[in-house]
Amino acid sequence: MRNVKRILIADDAEVVRLSLKTLLFAAGFNVVAEARTGKEAVQLYEQHKPDLVTMDISMPEMNGVEATKQIMAMDTEARIVVCSALGQQQLAAEAVEAGAKHIIQKPLFNDRLMSAINKAFI
Repeated sequence: MRNVKRILIADDAEVVRLSLKTLLFAAGFNVVAEARTGKEAVQLYEQHKPDLVTMDISMPEMNGVEATKQIMAMDTEARIVVCSALGQQQLAAEAVEAGAKHIIQKPLFNDRLMSAINKAFI
């Protein structure tokens, strides 16, 4: 039986979470949880211990950079792929410095998403 990778989606936009969930499910991944805020992402990471997190940079309560830092502090092996909008290069770079594996620029296209996720597992 194939080892299905477990994913946590963190994004405050419901349409983005739905789109990601659809793409990931079609690619054979299991979305174990969805976070609307950075704070919720950290809590859900601790609860579910997913194989990978897709992390939006701009979220309420705690941004993606701070959430990445907190997740990496609790699990140095965490795999985080940051999703950033145009104009957020500095924040995305800070997330990579904090331990994120890759950056994907929005809008999210299937080929770029799958490429970044696959690279995160190498």
